[in-house]
Amino acid sequence: MSQRQINETFLKACRGEKTDYVPVWYMRQAGRSQPEYRAIKEKYSLFEITKQPELCAYVTRLPVEQYNVDAAILYKDIMSPLPAIGVEVDIKPGIGPVIDNPIRSIHDVEKLGEINPEQDVPYVLETIKLLTTEQLNVPLIGFAGAPFTLASYMIEGGPSKNYNKTKAFMYAEPKAWFALMNKLADTTITYVNAQIDAGAKAVQIFDSWVGALNVADYRYYIKPVMERIFSELRKKNVPLIMFGVGASHLAKEWHDLPLDVVGLDWRLPIQEARSMGITKTVQGNLDPAILLAPWEVIEERAKAILDQGMANPGYIFNLGHGVFPQVNPETLKRLTAFVHEYSANRQ
Repeated sequence: MSQRQINETFLKACRGEKTDYVPVWYMRQAGRSQPEYRAIKEKYSLFEITKQPELCAYVTRLPVEQYNVDAAILYKDIMSPLPAIGVEVDIKPGIGPVIDNPIRSIHDVEKLGEINPEQDVPYVLETIKLLTTEQLNVPLIGFAGAPFTLASYMIEGGPSKNYNKTKAFMYAEPKAWFALMNKLADTTITYVNAQIDAGAKAVQIFDSWVGALNVADYRYYIKPVMERIFSELRKKNVPLIMFGVGASHLAKEWHDLPLDVVGLDWRLPIQEARSMGITKTVQGNLDPAILLAPWEVIEERAKAILDQGMANPGYIFNLGHGVFPQVNPETLKRLTAFVHEYSANRQ
């Protein structure tokens, strides 16, 4: 089946091209704040939803239809590919991903396998094909977790506040660390390329927790593997986005990588990022907590961010992290309309 005609405003903005209005999508737009999703979650776990392509496509599509956003992001978790390489993950309510066999040595790294997406995660690829050939009129963003963030779960055994075990492993076992980085890079490249081949029109790499590292450690322990990942993905010629939380000090490092869009959390104002020399498209960066404030506050903050974003070509409106479960879906719908209308009138 041929692919549908899609609204390419988001893709144009990724490439730094002129758009009629500022495109908008929200991290974690599919899911937690939607009553339809909560009803589904009463019956199925996250992994169970992702293994049912029709249901997963519905969850992915729902915010596009409800909020009129300019891109969809595939509903799944950054942990989704790990079971394929031998890492058993359980996502526990109120805790997050939990891994019972954490990495402790080079021997543990050497035991990890390779992913074959067509065999190991066929449901992910089927969901993408469903969405991009039959259901969406906006681009679908595929995604993956970056090696540091995946490694942090694999070494800590679950979420962490300070990543002490991860950093200790990195400093004390450099050979094992780089072997793990390369293994996860291979997994990421294979997994993301399969998403693109199935129909994803852009890709976001989430290095959610890499802000725990300083710039010097990032350059030595992480940046080379990210360079390899983005260089390989670049061959597919789709926009590539980088995002992490609490990582403003790394934004310039990301800008150096062969990617298209630098995602900003709410801590770094867009005009400050530009003054640092970030000339690529930027994405962000309303504090998601502001979505719980009165509309007047939301509008005022969104307006200030839009004014900064629109000062240069290449801007995508988003949050500085994901939508909270407590956010009213009507707020997101109203915010999307406001971003579209305000930016269209100021172009």
